[in-house]
Amino acid sequence: MDLKELESGVDPKVHWYYQSKKVPLFRYFKKVAAATDRPLNVIDFGSGSGFFAYELYEAFPDQIAQVLLIDIGYTEEELALTAGQKVQKLRYIPEGIENSIVIMMDVLEHIEDDYGILAEIVSKLGPRAYFFITVPAFQSVWSSHDVYLGHYRRYTLPMVEKLLGSVQAVTRNQYYIYAAIFPAVWLLRRFKRTEENMENPESSDMSPLPGPLNFLLRAYHNFEMNFRKGNKVFGLTCVAEGVLKN
Repeated sequence: MDLKELESGVDPKVHWYYQSKKVPLFRYFKKVAAATDRPLNVIDFGSGSGFFAYELYEAFPDQIAQVLLIDIGYTEEELALTAGQKVQKLRYIPEGIENSIVIMMDVLEHIEDDYGILAEIVSKLGPRAYFFITVPAFQSVWSSHDVYLGHYRRYTLPMVEKLLGSVQAVTRNQYYIYAAIFPAVWLLRRFKRTEENMENPESSDMSPLPGPLNFLLRAYHNFEMNFRKGNKVFGLTCVAEGVLKN
């Protein structure tokens, strides 16, 4: 997740956006775990705070062999504190890890050469590597939010399919999420898109919300996730699930 969003006071443990986004991740993880004969190695690439990986480990401790949080921003102290632990912070993916699931939660949009980094990730993985990827959707929604967070692009499902095809990944499901709020967000960001905002963005659009509104948004989007796989039309986020390496 974007560490800059934590600076605005967002608590992913309660915020509707993060709590609903973990729903499809959990459901795909359960499906993969049920199909394997031993615990999975979770590789959280571009992990930042590691929120989603920690949530996975808390929910499925018996189905996880180890959690590797991969981020070039980790300090030497952070690396030392987790060395040899079941949840370990590293700057790079070790070679040849088998029976893994690679999660990239809103990461690829931060990388200029997304094709190159995906190829590098796949080259390091051993057999049986699954993936769960989310990226922001539709360049028409581009705003100061993206500039502030350091994004290079927003995606569509065909763009994600082409990217994954470049490494011969087998995509099992692709879909959009956050469809219900897409029109309102599109209008709001178009309205706010001024030259000054784009050149000097002061914050992202993510912020804490009043409890009742946060509850309603979380409840609705959790419900919407039940129909996620059928949404090939629009939403604020693209999701892709499948196999990176057999």
